Amino acid sequence: MKYEWLESYCLSKNAAVKDYKEEWQATRFMIRGKMFLMLGGDKQGTPIASLKLEPAYGDFVRHEYKDVIPGYYMNKLHWNSIYLDGEVPDDILRDMIDRSYDLILNSLPKYQRLEIESESLDDSN
Repeated sequence: MKYEWLESYCLSKNAAVKDYKEEWQATRFMIRGKMFLMLGGDKQGTPIASLKLEPAYGDFVRHEYKDVIPGYYMNKLHWNSIYLDGEVPDDILRDMIDRSYDLILNSLPKYQRLEIESESLDDSN
């Protein structure tokens, strides 16, 4: 995999956890049970990462980079997949991960967001 930093970057996010879903043969990164990134493969076994983006931004990056496609086996409007052997620059992929994480975080109930925020403050002390 070209992006060796990807897993540690995802896990550096507040309250992020990783699990493996056997039936999907995929590693998932989640916040409070909601997935913000999934690592798996397409039907040929080519490694991909799938993440959630605002539809307009997802459409933009799909037109900018041939290695970004509509979400593989996911909702094509909200999810995008990136070929991990492709040419998407590291900073663009980090930005996409940040956006996906923020979308999921902001979809959580307010009390969960506040818990995550307070955990973050506790970690910094």
